[in-house]
Amino acid sequence: MNSYIDAASSAARAAGDLLRLHFGKPLEVNAFEAHDIKLDLDVQSQDLITSMLLERFPDHAILGEEGLAGNQDSDWHWIVDPIDGTVNFFYGIPHFCVSIALRHKDQIVAGIIYDPMRDEMWEAARGASPTLNGAPIAVSQRTQLSDAVLSVGFSKTKTTISAGLPLLEKYVKRARKCRLMGSAALDLAYVACGRLDAYIEQSVSLWDVAAGQLLVETAGGQFESTPREDNPQKISVCASNGRIDLELGI
Repeated sequence: MNSYIDAASSAARAAGDLLRLHFGKPLEVNAFEAHDIKLDLDVQSQDLITSMLLERFPDHAILGEEGLAGNQDSDWHWIVDPIDGTVNFFYGIPHFCVSIALRHKDQIVAGIIYDPMRDEMWEAARGASPTLNGAPIAVSQRTQLSDAVLSVGFSKTKTTISAGLPLLEKYVKRARKCRLMGSAALDLAYVACGRLDAYIEQSVSLWDVAAGQLLVETAGGQFESTPREDNPQKISVCASNGRIDLELGI
C-alpha cells in the first residue's frame, strides 16, 4: 500500500497548500444552500487531486464530491472530499481537511486525512497500524459514557436535523462534553487518535467518511453505517472506540 499512501499524501498536501493560500481571503461561491456552501475552490482542489492521482494511476477512477473522473469501470476507486468542512473554511474557522480513500472493489484499503492548518496527516492502510504524522495512533481507552467526549453531527435536511436533536440532548446530559465541529472526516480522525470517543451523524456521503472509517477500524475502534431509506446516496454513521455503551437504544 505504500505507493498508494504516498500518492494520496502528496495529493492531499498539494491541495492543502492551495487551501492555505486562499484561507481568510475573498472566495468565489458557486452556490449558497440552506445548510451548506459550494465553493469554486472545492472544484479546484478536487481537480488538483485528480490530476496528481491519475498521473500516477491512469487506469484508476475518481469518485469525488465534485464529480467523477478516470476509468469508472476500474476495480480501483479513489474517493475524494477536496474540502471537508467547507462552511468552516468559508467563515474563516480553521477546522477543515482533505480526505482521500482508495477502494479496491468493495473494500477501503487505504486512506488519508490531512488538516492543512495544523499540518496533521493521518494515514491508514488495511492490515497496518494507522499513524498521525508518522506516529502510531489508537482509539481512547475510556469505557464510561460519563467520561466521554462525543461529536454529534447535524445534516442538511429537516428530517435528519430532527433525528439528531434528541441524541444531542441525551448526550449533553450524560456525556462529559458534546462537540459540533463541522468536519466529518476530522471527527473520525479524532476518534481514531483518541481525542474524541465517538462520532454520530444521521446523514453523510461516502466521501465524507471513507478514509475515516479505515482510520477508526485500524486504530481499534468500531464503525457502523446504515443506508438511509429516504436517500440511498446517504448513510447514517456511528463510530466509537468500541468500549463505551452509547445507549443508542435509549
